[in-house]
Amino acid sequence: MAKACSPDVLDGALNVVRNNATRMVACAGQPASYAAANSGKLAEAVMASGDFTLATGVTNGRRATVAAKSNVSVIAAGTADHVALLDPTGSRLLYVTTCPAQALVIGGTVSFAAWDIEIGDPV
Repeated sequence: MAKACSPDVLDGALNVVRNNATRMVACAGQPASYAAANSGKLAEAVMASGDFTLATGVTNGRRATVAAKSNVSVIAAGTADHVALLDPTGSRLLYVTTCPAQALVIGGTVSFAAWDIEIGDPV
């Protein structure tokens, strides 16, 4: 018997991120909680629902493309190797991914390239 999932179900999960992630932060290491990501952020970009575009997944399922952010001020020194999406209102760590390691210096800037969150169809 084949498995199927409506795109609306997958979009529901992606909409939690799109409708609640108002901060994207660069972190040194994978944060395990909202508190860890927020207190350990090296740089922070403001996000809005328009920064997330829902579409068909690259291979299947659905994806949310997270918009690029340029010239974001570095607020703490360290080597950024993770990016996290935060919901400050609900104190939630919504999504974490890796990024190419980059040394950041206070007073400098960093740019976040566009990236995707993808949820595949059931197999």
